Amino acid sequence: MGKNPRKKGEKSPLHFWQYYCKYICKSRKTEYIMPETIFSILLGIGLAASVGFRIFVPLFALSIASYYNVIPLNESWQWIGSTTAMITLGIATIVEIGAYLIPWLDNLLDTVAVPLAALAGTAVMLSTMADLDPVITWSLAIIAGGGTATAIKASTSTTRLASTATTGGLANPIISTVESGTSIIMSILALVAPVLAIIFVIVILWLFFKVFKWFKPKAVSAKATNE
Repeated sequence: MGKNPRKKGEKSPLHFWQYYCKYICKSRKTEYIMPETIFSILLGIGLAASVGFRIFVPLFALSIASYYNVIPLNESWQWIGSTTAMITLGIATIVEIGAYLIPWLDNLLDTVAVPLAALAGTAVMLSTMADLDPVITWSLAIIAGGGTATAIKASTSTTRLASTATTGGLANPIISTVESGTSIIMSILALVAPVLAIIFVIVILWLFFKVFKWFKPKAVSAKATNE
């Protein structure tokens, strides 16, 4: 199994937001301890939101970031930065993105993806959490990580079903492409600017609400016509 290039016991270089936290804290006794924890939570939520669009994209991004020491991960999650994990997750990402471009198969995948998104969202949150009690860590991972991923995945599934009902699946590849692109952008933002990623999550949820409201009347109209 490929190994993370970081040597055993070697600390990963400070992430940019860790430098930021270091200089905004006035007391040296609290030097970027609490801010680092907060930002690690924001990072986890951002990646969990990305999971809601594509399960393997944020995991692949996390693997690359860990491999190149961009972000620190919990010791139990160091394996995700190995060469083997990175290649495996890369292949899984390509297969997942390609599969969602096939109409009707995308709806079938959603039935499996919703519970998987909950697990993956919890996992990415666990991998990035720092300096918290295990009980708090698991609670946040399940509620914030798994909950965010599940909420967004459920929204994308509903939107896709509405699209299938109103367009016969013709618009599904376009929606899937937008979802894949959003997942990639979300993963990058989560790793580079966690705060912006959270803002992006809020905007995305608002857009889902607007799109669903747009599709819903058409779906009801189409059902009434068939009856």
